[in-house]
Amino acid sequence: MTARIIIVDKNDLPIGHQERSANDREIISRITGIWILNEKGEILLAQRAKTKRYDPEKWGPAAAGTVEEGETYESNIRKEVEEELGVRIPSVTYGPKIFITDEHDFFCQWFWATVASSTIFELQPEEVLAVRWISRNDLLEESRHYPERFITKFTDYLETLPPENSL
Repeated sequence: MTARIIIVDKNDLPIGHQERSANDREIISRITGIWILNEKGEILLAQRAKTKRYDPEKWGPAAAGTVEEGETYESNIRKEVEEELGVRIPSVTYGPKIFITDEHDFFCQWFWATVASSTIFELQPEEVLAVRWISRNDLLEESRHYPERFITKFTDYLETLPPENSL
């Protein structure tokens, strides 16, 4: 059975469901993303697996996912972090929710969390090729000079980073 994603209207109110595999470009769906930081203020980046349909081998936020039937934004991001990175995060902070136009339109609810820099990640190979910690300044510099290393819309997503020293 294929997972069904939540379809929403322009106000992010649920109006139905659709099989994930349908690939309907006329819908609006819900996506989650999370910026994970450590005690040094470094940001965890995840490199997408080679087999990913969109942006294979590109760097992006620690985890992301599409909200499925029966999930909330928060339950989805917690599930994605556990599946993709092999860790449970004790608490999340809600960041901004943004509307993005890409292959199809979606609302992306951002979250922020903190884990220790010594955290050992158990990566899901179908989703994540590698992870790395990077300073905020180095991330901004690298994404400016080498945008091809990062997922589509990454510069839009950088605007959702938590303010420095906020977590």
